[in-house]
Amino acid sequence: MARIICIDYGGKRTGLAVTDPFKIIATALTTVETKELIPYLKRYFEQETVELILIGEPYSLDGSDTHATPLVREAIKQLEKAFPHIPLKTVDETFSSKMASKAMVEMGMKKKDRQIKGNIDKIAAAIMLQEYLQSTS
Repeated sequence: MARIICIDYGGKRTGLAVTDPFKIIATALTTVETKELIPYLKRYFEQETVELILIGEPYSLDGSDTHATPLVREAIKQLEKAFPHIPLKTVDETFSSKMASKAMVEMGMKKKDRQIKGNIDKIAAAIMLQEYLQSTS
């Protein structure tokens, strides 16, 4: 059974989340330095079968591009070039980081751990992935 991976792309850090093989539950995987994203994914894809890459696409509340939108579009091109055999879809990442921060509080995560920005990135990716799973079931 193949998994789905979701990417919360950032200029410095990128959060990753992945489904279980049955595509029921999204789990935060890790946070990597953005410059290490492609090498990390190459190693991951050698160990796990992935049938779809999701990447969060940032937009303002009015639907216009944010400062990060061009970065994500460039990342999409790089991902499609590096992994042409794996389909890629974009998902709306509006509020994903705010929802991740709220989720960390609700989970009882200590303030010190909530301040680690990498935790927000991977949890935001997990939230986007879980929303995608719910929208397709």
